[in-house]
Amino acid sequence: MSDDLAARSGLPTAYRYLLEDLPRLRWHEPQVGATARFWLQMHGGFRHQADAMTRLTSGWRSGDLSLPDLHRQLIPTLQGFLQHLDGHHTIETHRYFPMMRQLEPRIGAGIDLMDRDHDAIHAILEDLFRSGLAFHQAVIGRVPDAPDAAARMADTLDQATPLLGRHLEDEEDIVVPLITRHADRFQV
Repeated sequence: MSDDLAARSGLPTAYRYLLEDLPRLRWHEPQVGATARFWLQMHGGFRHQADAMTRLTSGWRSGDLSLPDLHRQLIPTLQGFLQHLDGHHTIETHRYFPMMRQLEPRIGAGIDLMDRDHDAIHAILEDLFRSGLAFHQAVIGRVPDAPDAAARMADTLDQATPLLGRHLEDEEDIVVPLITRHADRFQV
């Protein structure tokens, strides 16, 4: 199984050992504390925003949503999504991941993988920002190629969403059991 985010179909086996003690089916149990639940809520929010943006671009592509309505609804969601995800990854990389490496040295390579994912996702966020900005400028400038800018932005979103989903799921498979195992060290 590849470590590359774009080629990965799941977390490599070597990094899944924490799931043996706390598989996903048990993440609703009381021992999964507030910090782990908060982490899952954050990730759920990113998934929700990505799904909402995909629904909007699909609505525009199908003709159910006008270009101005797509712009009005999508741009604020995209801005919030980009800012929130970038901030979330910054906190993970600089605060949580170093602590996790120290608490659970065996998972260090898995944390390194998540950090590399952050680099790949940052490039994706940059692409989303650029395509979203081009779409925004085309719409407010009322240029004739605004639909082309919308299509490019929608295509970029289509490429980004599965990669983000893969990363979120893989990160949860490391982080939720780790935080639960070391709950006394993690506070929201």
